[in-house]
Amino acid sequence: MNFTRWSARLPRTQRRTGSRADRGARRPQPAPTPGGGSVPAARGERAEPAGRGEASPAAVAAPQAEAPAAVPTLDGLSVHDMLGQVPALVAVVYGPDHRIAYTNDAYADLFGRRTLGAPARQALPELRELGLLTLMDQVLRSGKPRTVKSRRVPAAESGAAPGSEPEAAGGGRSRHGYYTFTCSPIEMALPATTAPDRAPVAQPTGAAPADGTPAVVRTGSDTTTPEETTAPEETTAPATPVRGVLVFGADVTDQVEAAERLRASERLQREAAVTLQRSLLPQELEQPDDLRIAATYQPGGTEAAVGGDWYDVITLGAGRTALVIGDVMGRGVRAAAVMGQLRTAVRAYARLDLPPHEVLQLLDGLAAEIDANQIATCVYAVHDPNEGRLVYASAGHLPILVRDPDGTVRRAAEPTGPPLGTGGWLHTSGSVPFGPGAGAVLYTDGLVERRDKDIYDGVAALERVFAGATGTPQVTCDRLIRALGITAEHDDDVAVLVLQHPARTGHDAELFHNAALELLGGVEAAPRARAFASGVLASWRFPTELRDLGVLAVSELVANSLQHGTPPMRLRLRRTDRRLIIEVTDGDDHLPRRRRAEPVDEAGRGISIVATIASSWGCRRTLGGGKAVWCEFALPTG
Repeated sequence: MNFTRWSARLPRTQRRTGSRADRGARRPQPAPTPGGGSVPAARGERAEPAGRGEASPAAVAAPQAEAPAAVPTLDGLSVHDMLGQVPALVAVVYGPDHRIAYTNDAYADLFGRRTLGAPARQALPELRELGLLTLMDQVLRSGKPRTVKSRRVPAAESGAAPGSEPEAAGGGRSRHGYYTFTCSPIEMALPATTAPDRAPVAQPTGAAPADGTPAVVRTGSDTTTPEETTAPEETTAPATPVRGVLVFGADVTDQVEAAERLRASERLQREAAVTLQRSLLPQELEQPDDLRIAATYQPGGTEAAVGGDWYDVITLGAGRTALVIGDVMGRGVRAAAVMGQLRTAVRAYARLDLPPHEVLQLLDGLAAEIDANQIATCVYAVHDPNEGRLVYASAGHLPILVRDPDGTVRRAAEPTGPPLGTGGWLHTSGSVPFGPGAGAVLYTDGLVERRDKDIYDGVAALERVFAGATGTPQVTCDRLIRALGITAEHDDDVAVLVLQHPARTGHDAELFHNAALELLGGVEAAPRARAFASGVLASWRFPTELRDLGVLAVSELVANSLQHGTPPMRLRLRRTDRRLIIEVTDGDDHLPRRRRAEPVDEAGRGISIVATIASSWGCRRTLGGGKAVWCEFALPTG
């Protein structure tokens, strides 16, 4: 503020007065005496001056600050009244055996009134049950406060507790509660005339005790001495200081119950998320004739957001089986939704009976369309019992582990492309021997990845465990999970798929047979094929009806191959414990399709006949070029 400009408008005396008032506004002024005049109104109205050239008393008193109001002191506050009004539980004990010196009304209402001077171990059983006696011993020895949180206090039962006064026993509470207890060291004054088993009683500060014996409660640096609490004209006996413990219990029942409700809500949300995740996985694995398969899925962590791990087993027909495992990056409903779409797409593409790398190529484009920011890894493998090999392709996934019949475990070579959704890459297929007696495991990174170790160290550990894992596929799954340290608190989802190609002997071996015939020559190959099929099916002891149907199917498939295919041609018969499989291969890659033949057509009915008499049929292109057309007949049970 420019005081010079303002002072030019003031009278000479007022200019000096205003200057002094401006300097004195920052320091306190004495309060005006009663009757010394009124204060001008808040709008700045000025009282009439007392005289010409003389400032009025109101003008001088206006800038002065009012005197602060008197602050009440706590000298007259009674300790009993103060602790009695506190809604928390308060108990004061003294001495090494924690004799009772005081309990407030809240404590008595919950546990009942206690006899003063009684030791806590007998008179305060609730503190023993809550485990506070040991804590009080530590506080008494160390002189430092201790706190225990959320201790459960059971609902009080009718009747007086041990050490309580029967006529004043509290009614207790009707439900369980939770309290946080703080034990603080204190010092009290024990009058010289007090008996050893008599409790020191906290008295109001500044007032003489009711029984004439002074008592002092001293906590920390806030100490009131007997000299301060006794009037100058009174004389008291010297007091003996005694150490004690102040037990303070705050009711946190509402907070604990709210936390429990929150945890229950989170648990329900997680259960819903896991249910969603599991509903997107196969509810029951398909079990091929030649393989034994088991899988397990374990959601990671305790959060509601589950991951996008999945697995699947798809029977392709003609004894072939597709095995899939994948992992969508990220967690939550979005990852689970992308996983569900990819799994559905894999099953649809598998029905086309395409080579593994072509299936991944289609999945790559689909993943980019679903969400360009969401990527996934995947392995797609096909087992063909006739070839005794596992043909696979990988999109950024961890390698398949294959265990040979002699127990040797090796990683499948990695014709690995980038993860799905990246685009611009041509995937390739590889193969690994997988005959009778062999086993394999497909898995996601949650099984082997750890934050403090390289992921391939985890793969090496999995190899060692898998080499010694025996038993059924389900037993092997459980053993791998345990050996790799996967618990309920594991922070990542885990999916494991174990398959075995059992080596069958004895009666089981009699249920699995193969027979093949090279189709050489021209049209004369058809009758040779029919005769071969009739003899083989008779040797396998099939019923006459099934044998006739099988011969008819062989005749139609061979005739179709001779007419539309190219050499080399081959007929293969295979039986399992559940079905008869007939397959014809040739060198032409044109796939036949079922169509409705007109009455005047002389051809085009062969595939329709096969589809009518067989349980299922299909065709596919072979890796070396050409095609295979097959059909299956279900064997009668019993």
